[in-house]
Amino acid sequence: MSNLKNKVSIVTGAALGIGAASAKELSQCGSSVTLMDINVSAAEKVAKEINDAGGRAHVVIADASSAKDCERTVTETVEAFGGLDILFNNVGIQPTTSYANVEDTTEEMWDQILGVNLKSRFLMAKYSIPHMRERGGGVIISSASVQGQQSAHLVPAYAATKGGDLSLTRQLALDYAKDNIRVLSVCPGSILTPLWRESIEGTGLSLDQAIKDSAAKHPIARNGEPEEIAKVVAFLASDDASFMTGTFVNVDGGMMAKGAWV
Repeated sequence: MSNLKNKVSIVTGAALGIGAASAKELSQCGSSVTLMDINVSAAEKVAKEINDAGGRAHVVIADASSAKDCERTVTETVEAFGGLDILFNNVGIQPTTSYANVEDTTEEMWDQILGVNLKSRFLMAKYSIPHMRERGGGVIISSASVQGQQSAHLVPAYAATKGGDLSLTRQLALDYAKDNIRVLSVCPGSILTPLWRESIEGTGLSLDQAIKDSAAKHPIARNGEPEEIAKVVAFLASDDASFMTGTFVNVDGGMMAKGAWV
């Protein structure tokens, strides 16, 4: 596939899981890719795989909740590759210590999760959009969640960020349609990533049993893989999705098709 030939992308949270898979997929489709993450060794490993395969990857070690780091990531990308066309706002956290109701959620934990999961979307869009406008348009994609549409127990901060992600997607799409900038979200179900595994550890459940239980909740009867999200991200970033903006795509094995009675 070369439908993203000569495009330039940034992927936040690109060192592991969905971010790593998406960086590789975007590269395979022809895009140069900046990998933004705080995990130095993992990010550099993904970049090496991309470069060894004939792609172009640049690593920026940065905190996505920091305005200075977000601005630096965009600046370095433009300096390295000459512009910016695609932003995949993927970074997200759900610390094992964050499982609590509102009363037991600390202000520090609330601020940390909102900073990484939602504020980062605002900051990366803020600094990316001017460069996309210079290129005649672009695409912003966010990794939201089925938890932005339906709720789970004991994740108030995480759920708030995912609902906010979907709302921000709609709002940005309206403001920047005139600039030929499309804005979309993907809503994964349970995807077998390091973040998902870490979140299970926070519940005290057996990981093997949790994987089986989670798979059973999907009509398709299994959990998803990061590469399955990455392929949808690459499609949304391409001209094949040129009439799509301001909406989200569920990549959830059918979870959101179920009612409470199923």
